[in-house]
Amino acid sequence: MSTKYINEIPHSELIKREIKRDKDTRSDYYRDSTAIMHSMPFRRLKHKTQVFFAPLNDHICTRIEHSMHVASISGSIASSLGLDSELVWAIGLGHDTGHTPFGHVGETVLKEFWNKDKKESDPEFQHELLSLRTMRYTALGTKGLNLTYAVLDGIVSHCGEKFHDGYMMPSSEVKNLDNIKDRKDLVPSTWEGVVVRFADSIAYLGRDAEDAARMGLIKMDDLPKSVKETLGETNGEIINSLVNDLVASSSPEKGIGYSAKVRDVVMEFVQFNYKNIYKSKTMEIETEKRKRLLNLIYTYIDFLYSEYETNPDALMLEKTSIATNLRSYLDKRIPVYNERGEGKRELLFDYVAGLTDTFAIEAAKEILGAKQS
Repeated sequence: MSTKYINEIPHSELIKREIKRDKDTRSDYYRDSTAIMHSMPFRRLKHKTQVFFAPLNDHICTRIEHSMHVASISGSIASSLGLDSELVWAIGLGHDTGHTPFGHVGETVLKEFWNKDKKESDPEFQHELLSLRTMRYTALGTKGLNLTYAVLDGIVSHCGEKFHDGYMMPSSEVKNLDNIKDRKDLVPSTWEGVVVRFADSIAYLGRDAEDAARMGLIKMDDLPKSVKETLGETNGEIINSLVNDLVASSSPEKGIGYSAKVRDVVMEFVQFNYKNIYKSKTMEIETEKRKRLLNLIYTYIDFLYSEYETNPDALMLEKTSIATNLRSYLDKRIPVYNERGEGKRELLFDYVAGLTDTFAIEAAKEILGAKQS
């Protein structure tokens, strides 16, 4: 570890786990990386897409690819700055494990359901908080992965979209992870966590544009002139330019950030992607389709839970894979959720949030045809 970028929080606090574990041949953060990679939430990311929903094109980025890209880019930056590459890899791999099916669309739909009965003490429904919850509680079915504080902190603090316009330094405070109710104003506790925030956007800016070009929404020639001249015309060139500028412009005194010129170009790039990709007419149409699909699934799941409460065997009479799957899920998890003072609400949201894009589409087809057989 470089003596330049020093985390104010002691290393002994950063590597703390909620349950003490015996040492083995792996370092603490490498151990976290392997735990995340072997977990079911991480594996399901291969069937959750980044921007475009369940495309037939195999070359469109999936959520698992994006996580690997973030980890890889973070590792490159960390090595150049003398930071802990194993820590950024672990954070990068786990940062999106709480993403719902259909990405931010699914998050929006479930948030609407969540807010209908939301109590003041409840956390917001946000994928960063879901990632933290998944890693702490549900990744192994009924328990979490027992990751280090530094990795959990980096995961819940990873949203850097509000920080493209300036430099950032880590917080010197140890967060009480139980008390986090909103991602707003969260700052990572480590330099490594800050690096992952920037790497997240570096990983998706150019890749989302290339995917949009493959889907026919834009052409790479459509990118703003400033982007092409300053960053490049391919995803590889864009990543290389952003990483090099970030490394050259960052310092322990200023924090992690881009040069003023590149910062302005990044903001223009973000605005271009929002206008021409995320908010395009094509994506608006697809978004509405996925909203209707998830509304159907959630309503059906809610109905199944009510049936389960009075007659668990009734779920088997539905003859849908989602009903059979939910029966097994509830049998195993209701006692555990009850122990934590949680119930139907948390169970249903964890279940639906964990669905993959492909399973959700097939489940919707089954639901619509369930009574026709």
